[in-house]
Amino acid sequence: MGAPDPFESSPDETRGEMMRATYEALRKHGYSNLTIQRIGDEFPKSKSLIYQHYDGKDDLLVAFLEFLLERFKTDVPSGDDFEDACDHLLTLVEQPLTEPDDEHVDFLGAMAALRGQAPFDEAYREQFADTDAFFREHVADIVRGGIEQGVFREVDPEQTAAFISATIDGAQSQYVTTGNEAAVDDARRELTEYVRRRLVVDGEDGP
Repeated sequence: MGAPDPFESSPDETRGEMMRATYEALRKHGYSNLTIQRIGDEFPKSKSLIYQHYDGKDDLLVAFLEFLLERFKTDVPSGDDFEDACDHLLTLVEQPLTEPDDEHVDFLGAMAALRGQAPFDEAYREQFADTDAFFREHVADIVRGGIEQGVFREVDPEQTAAFISATIDGAQSQYVTTGNEAAVDDARRELTEYVRRRLVVDGEDGP
């Protein structure tokens, strides 16, 4: 199942194009070399529209993070798209831990640089906190649903979601900061085994 394009799926065409321009400039130049001018170079409409909406680079980047979370909430697949909660959770685990192409690596690196600003900027910190909280709660909801279906064992959904989320974040961070390709491969395999053996009711390992 392919992930939807968050920019094309935006109901506001101009805003979606502005956010795509931000994405392209961010992945090409990184955070430290990013400027409104470089974002404007990727924007198909008048650069003046960007200056009318945002005071500067950081203001635009906070809006960009907010946009990504909005689109993720809208586009995230529901349980109706999967056979059961196990299939749903495995897909959610495998997608972010599939070895990324060069374009996505550039973007993940830029996002890591943005996350590095969070300890010093409350606006960044709030956006990353909201995104992380949404993902954890989404995973926890899948686990709760699996328990209700009789697919998953009686585990703590919040603790399980925190473990899965932290493992994915750590593997991605290690990959983009060190180039260690094994980080995402190993994490994907281990999380897949964790779901199948520790969570699934008929898994080989006991609680």
